[in-house]
Amino acid sequence: MPVGPISYEEVLETIRMVEMEGLDIRTVTMGINLSDCAHPDMAAMVENIVRKIVRVAKNLVRVVDEVEARYGIPIVNKRIAVTPISSVTAASRDDDVLPIAYALDQVAQSVGVDFIGGFSALVHKGCTESDRRLLRAIPEALSRTKRVCSSVNVASTRSGINMDAVAQMGQIIVQCAALTEDQGGIACTQLTVFANIPEDNPFMAGAMHGYGEGEAVINVGISGPGVVRAVLRDMHAADLGEIAEAIKKTAFKITRMGELVGREVSQRLNVPFGIVDLSLASTPAVGDSVADIIEGIGIEKCGAPGSTAALALLVDAVKKGGAMASSYVGGLSGAFIPVSEDAGMVEAVRSGALSLEKLEAMTSVCSVGLDMVAVPGDTSAETLSAIIADEMAIGVINNKTTGVRIIPVPGKTAGESVEFGGLLGEAIVMPVSAVSSATFIRRGGRIPAPLQSLTN
Repeated sequence: MPVGPISYEEVLETIRMVEMEGLDIRTVTMGINLSDCAHPDMAAMVENIVRKIVRVAKNLVRVVDEVEARYGIPIVNKRIAVTPISSVTAASRDDDVLPIAYALDQVAQSVGVDFIGGFSALVHKGCTESDRRLLRAIPEALSRTKRVCSSVNVASTRSGINMDAVAQMGQIIVQCAALTEDQGGIACTQLTVFANIPEDNPFMAGAMHGYGEGEAVINVGISGPGVVRAVLRDMHAADLGEIAEAIKKTAFKITRMGELVGREVSQRLNVPFGIVDLSLASTPAVGDSVADIIEGIGIEKCGAPGSTAALALLVDAVKKGGAMASSYVGGLSGAFIPVSEDAGMVEAVRSGALSLEKLEAMTSVCSVGLDMVAVPGDTSAETLSAIIADEMAIGVINNKTTGVRIIPVPGKTAGESVEFGGLLGEAIVMPVSAVSSATFIRRGGRIPAPLQSLTN
């Protein structure tokens, strides 16, 4: 249902949240279906893809900028998500799919978007030949492009965990790091490994335009950790129920603004509105931190005992408030804890309060999983795969989306830092257990779906 009329008081409150508390719309993402671009000839397919993206998205950035100016709400990123490329290339027998990655990068630049997602494959139950071609291409594709993002779904509650794919993803991540050694392994920041991947996620690196979507759609990802933290600033005597209620009301307001912006963009472009992703998306800026919210609830330092419970309170309150504000909630929706992109998380790792093991426990109640985690550059592919497998298990057993975006930083050891810049921020390299899981990973096969998959 459409957003109702915005009152004068809401306008004033929005201005205050923008100017004083860092409210922004993190992304407007246009999803584009590329299924009709498939062609046996690779050159013809590339031409089809470029032509369609330009035709559908040529006015996206201009319209978003106009809406930003009209409402005075900063919109940080303009993005595109496309149909998983492995399915589009199934029509071709060409073994090299890198031309598509290069074309996506160039067309993203030409229409002015920050990122384009969908160099992706869904292999949670098995791999087709086109999936295998795409997986082989990921390291070169991400190391040679600036705007292309990739996601691979290796597990689902319905199918279990494809451990052959998990093992391959560990190797792919090592290759991505090696090919961008001079940039701290930055190609790894463009790749997320998923369980239960959503089809309408507007956030990178996991955005894609799913098989159940239409020709094109506008999805919005909100932000606002600074706004939530500001609400808690004067609640020193409040109990946890009162804090949850305050967060819920704030999430309602933020989501309402997000849907307003999304529907305005949708109307101007004549492209259907899709969803609002409720996720609180932090940035490296001081005060725009999910870790700060956890500490504002009463945890001395994020990662201390109680952090998982505090994060659970936050995520639940955000979902409740957002669901009341919009009937079209989707994507991941909750709270992100991307370590390098959150100044409070960076400080928690630097101080020793937040370990990889505690972070994994916290992912059981948050939206996306192990996100923007830096580990020593000599971490083996098998260990990376084992970390992925643990996170996939959390998603599969709990019937939720989880992901892993992990960076083995070449030449760095635990405690050292790497600067990626921009929204990617600074990463403190986290120590990883030296105990081997190689035999487990080399067994391969598929971990069966859990009993809760039998719900039909």
